[in-house]
Amino acid sequence: MADFTPPDATNRAGKQRGEPSGSVADFRYKSPAEPESAENPGQQLSETVSVEGTQPNGFDAVQTVGGDTIDASDIPPAAHSQQAFPQAQPRRRQAYAALDLGTNNCRLLIARPSGENFTVIDAFSRVVRLGEGLAHSGQLSDEAMERTLGALNVCADKLRKRNVHLARSVATEACRRASNGEAFIERVEQETGIKLDIISAQEEARLAVLGCHILLEEGPGPAIIFDIGGGSTELVLIEPGGPVPRILDWLSVPWGVVSLSDTVGQEQDSRDARLSRYRDMRQLVDDSFTDFAKRIAPTGRTAEHIRLLGTSGTVTTLASLHLELPQYDRRAVDGLIVPSQSMRDISDRLSGLSPAERGELPCIGPDRADLVVAGCAILESILDIWPAPRLGVADRGIREGILRSLMAADVAGEASRRAIQAARI
Repeated sequence: MADFTPPDATNRAGKQRGEPSGSVADFRYKSPAEPESAENPGQQLSETVSVEGTQPNGFDAVQTVGGDTIDASDIPPAAHSQQAFPQAQPRRRQAYAALDLGTNNCRLLIARPSGENFTVIDAFSRVVRLGEGLAHSGQLSDEAMERTLGALNVCADKLRKRNVHLARSVATEACRRASNGEAFIERVEQETGIKLDIISAQEEARLAVLGCHILLEEGPGPAIIFDIGGGSTELVLIEPGGPVPRILDWLSVPWGVVSLSDTVGQEQDSRDARLSRYRDMRQLVDDSFTDFAKRIAPTGRTAEHIRLLGTSGTVTTLASLHLELPQYDRRAVDGLIVPSQSMRDISDRLSGLSPAERGELPCIGPDRADLVVAGCAILESILDIWPAPRLGVADRGIREGILRSLMAADVAGEASRRAIQAARI
């Protein structure tokens, strides 16, 4: 399937492993130093990630180990605090956690600060399909909630065992849309102790950018970072430069791999019917992108170079197929730069295959076989409105953005505490 040689370090975003990229450390993940998690054998542990230059502003509340909450709006910007009090650092031995409950997956990262980086000490990921059937019923189903509670109980156990000092747990599109979303959030807290924050689409987009922008291919010109989720897709037009890129425009549409698949209905047996279904998907997504496409068109036309970075299971899966990997390898995919035409060719091929045929392909399997086509449709629509010749691939996003925000907020809080103490002397 791959017509291109797998790129080496010179064909990746940023610079080579361990070197800085711009004014922010290039936080490529190191090889695992601990055994893989039994619950999630594909997740590496002991990953090192940069927290330099992040800002805590823009999120509501985070949960402390005692279950209390602090208002992040009371904390001054981290960048200012680090300049004024460079000695202020996050508590070295304390663990921080980020939990992202999406429409399709439940994901957890637990990390400790390590210099300007943080090291992931535990992780968990499980497909829960919380939003299954939501497009038709408007509610979270009993079966989906039970699956999700099972995963969240595993997360709660890990949070207790790892002695987490500061955590933030967020829920996204499924809980935003469901009429019983708030009731489910209350049930989660009662049964697991986890306080989920239903974040806005704008906050979801901001966290995704914060978590993966460092992997954006270097060069001049504007860029779009996108996140294809289970229940929604976010696109963010950014102006690179500085520790964190400036957001120029953004869009969130209620089409993710689960919601789009549910809306167009089940696949049919014939290839022609499958291709027709794929065209219907493309049309739905194209229509939802129309206004945004008009707004960003002048930016793309006047720029000499445009860049594109995607964070989602869709882009990492297609990148694995591009590399012809026998099984998913995060180290080979995260930070990869792929020709956009290769991703289109793979999408075109997958759209005509049956679920059984797709399920036999490496890195897809039966769990992704029925959803990957919707992701392909969304990706192709994105490439239509922002025709970058190359696509950056990120296997990171909201969770990493949360962790960076938490640690930056703790730095700012510690700096403020020291400033107050110094003023009293």
